[in-house]
Amino acid sequence: MKHLSGIDSAFLHLESPEMPMHIGSLNVLDLPDGYSGDFFEDTQAHIRERMHMAEVFTRKLALMPLDLSNPVWVDDEDIDLDYHIRRVTLPKPGSNRQLQQYVARLHSSLLDRSRPLWEFFVIDGLKSGQVALYSKVHHAGIDGQAGVAVAKAIFDLAPTGRHIKPPRPRARRNQYQLGTAELLGAAARNTVNQTVALVKSLPLMAGAVKTVFIPPKDVNGKRRWSMPKGFQVFAPKTSLNVAITNQRTFAGRTVPLAEVKQIAKGLGVSLNDVVMATTAGALRTYLIENNELPAKPLVAAVPVSLRQEGDSSANNQVSMVTMGLATHIRDPLERLQAISASSAKTKETMARFKSVIPTDFPLLAAPWLMSAVASLFSRSRLANVMPPLANVVISNVAGIPVQLYFAGAKVVSYYPVSIPAHSMALNVTVQSYNGRLDYGLIACRRALPDVNELADALLAEHRILLDLAAPPVLVVAEAPKVTHRPAVKRAKRVNRVAAAA
Repeated sequence: MKHLSGIDSAFLHLESPEMPMHIGSLNVLDLPDGYSGDFFEDTQAHIRERMHMAEVFTRKLALMPLDLSNPVWVDDEDIDLDYHIRRVTLPKPGSNRQLQQYVARLHSSLLDRSRPLWEFFVIDGLKSGQVALYSKVHHAGIDGQAGVAVAKAIFDLAPTGRHIKPPRPRARRNQYQLGTAELLGAAARNTVNQTVALVKSLPLMAGAVKTVFIPPKDVNGKRRWSMPKGFQVFAPKTSLNVAITNQRTFAGRTVPLAEVKQIAKGLGVSLNDVVMATTAGALRTYLIENNELPAKPLVAAVPVSLRQEGDSSANNQVSMVTMGLATHIRDPLERLQAISASSAKTKETMARFKSVIPTDFPLLAAPWLMSAVASLFSRSRLANVMPPLANVVISNVAGIPVQLYFAGAKVVSYYPVSIPAHSMALNVTVQSYNGRLDYGLIACRRALPDVNELADALLAEHRILLDLAAPPVLVVAEAPKVTHRPAVKRAKRVNRVAAAA
């Protein structure tokens, strides 16, 4: 068995029917030339061969008695691939809009906790002749970077695939769930270990907090206490900051990664600053068109990875920070510069905290309490009246920079599909892939039914920033052509004129 960390289990305990806590992706695939097989069957065979390469495919939850502690991961010895991998055929005409609407519908349903927490859907019937692969995995098992590691297990760098070494045979226990005594003993030991680790980290955490919140002494030996410039305890209220339903709407958009890098280089900011400014400009345009742009700037909740370089373990190592989006600034360039300055301050603060933020902590007897509070918050619709801490979730995931293949098919796109939450009905997640930057906008359909309008505004804002970053083209007027006769011919003509005179 393997214990879930405090952050992993929080994604389970905070889940509700209105707020499923799984993340996913939508890949559009080009089938090989002349393909005449059954891609659904090929997908099942492809995943069956590689399931042992990522433990998220083969483990399930074992719940603690009376929810006294966090669940643990155990191996599932009887995985039903016909359940986990399914086929969907779109009705005609099979447009891209239909595909994204169906993905939104699939993303709204909860995963079955009695099975490994993942599902794949092979979607055909597209009028383009392509097929699509939609996948979803519970956030309790992976974060964005761990999801990239899973992708490396199932995708290939060549259409011919690669040799996969079969798993080592293991003895079957023929045990559907663990015994009560075994689970309680494991919970007690894990709680003790979590508590000891947390206590040991307290001095480092206290030191990090001191450097951020306690100002240094001035020349007179006094501390000057003040709030940071532009600091907001709460974000302004908008139509996005409400209690959500389980209905979803999704839109995917793509911009060339080279253009985003051109904007970043030309305007002297980071690539992430460009992503934030593009989203901020789109939100400003959308809210203005709906006559609800607040006077105060919108605030984004931004996930921050705590993962060490090279760590691809299938768990969550992530925290969350808030950052201003400067939507009160009309000029796109000034807005981008303000976002860049805010981002720099956030990075400076996180650099002090990152190494001491705990990702595991004791939650003895807390799972049932967290689930009860989450259910109460959802059913009471408190998000409709409470001021939000942030307006929108914006996440930028470093993806895979090379061409990928899945079961022999060429992977064309890699749209992320993430999690809207109560009080933040819109999630914008961005992932780079093979020269592309794929935006995935997932929202509560009741709060944001016209998500495609927002997605189109995002593309328009990208073009505005690209024009600002592009160097001016100098048009040089062409000089008039002057025809000169050779000097020898001119001399002969002068001589003939002189002789005639």
